[in-house]
Amino acid sequence: MKERFLPAIVIAVGIALSGVFIYLGIHQFTYRDRAVTVKGLSTRDVQADYVVWPLKFAISGNDLTVLSAELSQEEKLVRDFFTAKGFKEEDISLSNTEVDNNWSGYYDHRPEYHYTVSRSLIISTADVERVIANQGCQAELLEKGVILNSYAWNTKFQYNGLPDLKPEMIEEATKNARAVAQKFADDAQCSLGSIRNASQGQFSVDADDNQPWLMHVRVVTTVDYYLK
Repeated sequence: MKERFLPAIVIAVGIALSGVFIYLGIHQFTYRDRAVTVKGLSTRDVQADYVVWPLKFAISGNDLTVLSAELSQEEKLVRDFFTAKGFKEEDISLSNTEVDNNWSGYYDHRPEYHYTVSRSLIISTADVERVIANQGCQAELLEKGVILNSYAWNTKFQYNGLPDLKPEMIEEATKNARAVAQKFADDAQCSLGSIRNASQGQFSVDADDNQPWLMHVRVVTTVDYYLK
């Protein structure tokens, strides 16, 4: 008689254990599916630490030989002007000479001057403050007979200190993300678990429209936390 019921008992125990394992598995799956995704922000306001400042000067005439000599004189005058302002010789370079044929395409009513020759003096320096202080110097050179063109959109302010900022900004963004997740967990009456997944966004460096040497650095991290 006992031998008859033993297989049935074994089957019943097996079914019961299977149910327990299935329950535990579903419970674990449900726990692992409880998560919250949050974002953390970190920002810094910085000033440019390097600048490339192109300054173009040009003269017009009808004799290229004469124009070449006059352009050399203007080049020396402009270079001496900026070294007198405190810029280093090694920070000053010159572009190639450009020659424009003003009569090209004209048959009647040609412009007064046949040629315009021009060069650009380029200041590349870490002395950003000196560049800012001298951006309105065209009037001074005009008094010396030199027309100097400097366009704001051609002046390139740069910030090279981002590698030093990155670690502390990522740390701050991650802390801010955790604070948001903790608030969510508190409101949901559960506890915050470990990180399920995390990703760091791209760093962005945006210049101020009116003062391009002032820049805003920004990074956003996205973090998934388990909720218990």
